[in-house]
Amino acid sequence: MNEQAEDLQLIGRIADRDAGALEHLYDIYERPVYAFAYRLLNDAMAAEEAVQELFLRIWNNAERYDASHGKLSTWMFALTRNISIDMLRRRSARAAAVPVEDEHLNAVLDETADTELTVERTLEGETVRAALHELGEEQQQVIDLIYYKGLTQQEVSDRCAIPLGTVKSRVRLALRQLHKRLAGMERGESQA
Repeated sequence: MNEQAEDLQLIGRIADRDAGALEHLYDIYERPVYAFAYRLLNDAMAAEEAVQELFLRIWNNAERYDASHGKLSTWMFALTRNISIDMLRRRSARAAAVPVEDEHLNAVLDETADTELTVERTLEGETVRAALHELGEEQQQVIDLIYYKGLTQQEVSDRCAIPLGTVKSRVRLALRQLHKRLAGMERGESQA
């Protein structure tokens, strides 16, 4: 069964109030969702709270997921982003209630920069994806499993039935090639 079919089955079972399905979904996505929330919030406790809020929302609103609008993981990351932004806004509102020194004003979330930041991150993401597609298939696989799915190198070794040393070598080589390609793209060099 492919990943998307498994996700659809899980969300259907969650909508039917199957706690085991929620637990399984949590086991699959907790690490990458936590990492994403941590990058947004820069706070371990807040990131953990965001993860808990996400899975509570999934439990209470699983029937709202619409597969025609995208993958389950995309929906989950969008919810996580919304939860994190709400947390940042609450944090900013609490901070606004306290008198602030001028040098601390730059730390307050600037709502107008959000669109520019989103566009910048999208362009960076497209650049990284283009560089990833230039890697060999085996290297793409380990990078995807480790950095996008949150697996450890040992878990990749077990899942793909390849030696741990091979996983480490592929990651090291892929990162070296990505670094070269991205540095070349930054300088405007063509990778032929």
